Amino acid sequence: MERHKSAFDRLEETLIAGILGAMVLITFANVIARFGFNSNILWALELTVFLFAWLVLLGASYAVKIHAHLGVDAIINMVDRRGRRAMGLFSIFCCILFAVFLLKGSWDYWANFANLPATEGRWFPTGFEDKFRGKGWYEVESVVMPDILRFMEGIFNEGEAYEKIPRLIPYAVLPFSMALLLFRFVQAGIHVWRGDIDNIIATHEVEDELDEIRQKEEG
Repeated sequence: MERHKSAFDRLEETLIAGILGAMVLITFANVIARFGFNSNILWALELTVFLFAWLVLLGASYAVKIHAHLGVDAIINMVDRRGRRAMGLFSIFCCILFAVFLLKGSWDYWANFANLPATEGRWFPTGFEDKFRGKGWYEVESVVMPDILRFMEGIFNEGEAYEKIPRLIPYAVLPFSMALLLFRFVQAGIHVWRGDIDNIIATHEVEDELDEIRQKEEG
């Protein structure tokens, strides 16, 4: 089981690093094209914006997983372990509730672009809408549709050809990342409940652990 976790960790890290690397390469190539050849890669800016959104949203859930989100621990450090656990559970409850809201909102925003129904209900989903207008034909501004994705035309665009990629592709990160964020908060809540950890933020304990690692490496 631990081996699978490590493999998935590497997959997440590789994906995030790959997105960051792609952003750097695309931006660098566009700078070279602009100043070296007096040209411009028309889709570079839009694709970089999409990649940055993917990087931030996927990185947010990964940061929850490794407890890298920053937080204020002044009050936490004033109470005992039992009090920290109670505060941790309360904060986890608030985070899960917030993630549910984000997941609902992100699904409702993305669903119609994929010709899927949005949810009904103001705060929590109470079902799916019966009537909706599919927006699978909506395209982005600049990123050209690659031939490898032409199969999507028959599924989402009634067989009509896409000139640019449909919006459902870059926007898909919204519900996916919010579902992953909710999952990470639930995971963290289980760890707090079991007593494995008593908070989900990066605190001074992390600095102490890093100092111990440095001392071991130097020794």
